Amino acid sequence: EWFQLTIASKVKSLPVSAGQKDAWHEIVLFNDEVNTFDWVIHCLMEICEHSPEQAEQCAVITHYKGKCAVKSGSYAELEPRCSSLLERGLSAEIN
Repeated sequence: EWFQLTIASKVKSLPVSAGQKDAWHEIVLFNDEVNTFDWVIHCLMEICEHSPEQAEQCAVITHYKGKCAVKSGSYAELEPRCSSLLERGLSAEIN
């Protein structure tokens, strides 16, 4: 059976000023003990538009390092993607 990759269930919610919303940000994905590699890979491909290889690499990094930056861009670009990851049971935050 495949390794399980899980994403933390808690997400930090920080207030964002207008200036921060225009800066460059990253979605950081966190490891947990719930979600499978296959599910995380599927979500990264669907939501973050990763290739299968990129999604798998991010899943492995998240599993072994505890977190991984999976998408970068403006706050406005990342907010709906991060929300979609959260809705699917993954744990992520925008930094």
